[in-house]
Amino acid sequence: MSIERLRRRCTIALLALAIDQGLGDPLGNLHPVALMGHWLRLGERYAPDTSWARLVWGAGWLGLGWWLSSSVVSWLPQHWLAQSGCASFLMAYRDLDRAVAAVETALANGDLVAARRLLGWHLVSRPTADLSAAEVAGAAIESLAENLSDSVIAPLLALLIGGLPAMVIYRFTNTADAMWGYRTPTYEYLGKVAARCDDGFNIIPARLTAILIALAAQIVNRRGREAWHIARRDAGKTASPNAGWPMAAMAGALDTILTKRDHYALGSGSCVPNAAMIAQARQIVRLAVGMVVIGLGIGVVFQRWQR
Repeated sequence: MSIERLRRRCTIALLALAIDQGLGDPLGNLHPVALMGHWLRLGERYAPDTSWARLVWGAGWLGLGWWLSSSVVSWLPQHWLAQSGCASFLMAYRDLDRAVAAVETALANGDLVAARRLLGWHLVSRPTADLSAAEVAGAAIESLAENLSDSVIAPLLALLIGGLPAMVIYRFTNTADAMWGYRTPTYEYLGKVAARCDDGFNIIPARLTAILIALAAQIVNRRGREAWHIARRDAGKTASPNAGWPMAAMAGALDTILTKRDHYALGSGSCVPNAAMIAQARQIVRLAVGMVVIGLGIGVVFQRWQR
């Protein structure tokens, strides 16, 4: 990759983050990720019944979605504004932070019913109706940490490596895994290829996100060492080979235990998750994103100087 191309991608990434922070996701049903969801639901509707046929169909439908979506973005004007505008729709930091903040506010106001509703609506797929306040807070923190990797770090890394086509392929795969990546009779074979691809695509971003969380925690509360220790110790406790890294790092950073009933317990801290802990987790993530911005800015300036 040429220095000029990498500099341009760093610039697009910086502008995309700025646009996302300023606008969020204003397109509704016309949002690229929503369109990916429509495509996947269409594929699910016409999928065959037998296991191996569903496996082949799922892989083929995913591959066709890759080709279509990457072809569309490759036709976009090469102007930096068009490129960064499109890239901003393929990440979701502002909306993620606002969704977590809404749960934080509901818990701080003592409205557990609203907190459960907001958690289930925006952040997690698990049942929320009987979660305690601590479980709601913990789940919001887990979602914040995991989605820092899935919705910010991984898309940006894909953009830097392969431009917008790679970014949209990553986002398509991540969406397919979110919709199809379940071990149920309906999705076991249909989503198997999508889930395996998503696992592969997130190996580096998940670990990089854990490092960023540890670095940010060291600045926020001097728990960077503990965050990295817990990440290395507990990351393998989740069913996903990647999700445990940022979540366990956050558990260590906050001196708490993040749990999902009958699935995992990450961390060994003594603090109980609550609204104040959500606020500190948001601060850590905000600082981690700031580190990414600084890194991209240094990349732009250094590469310009190299010219």
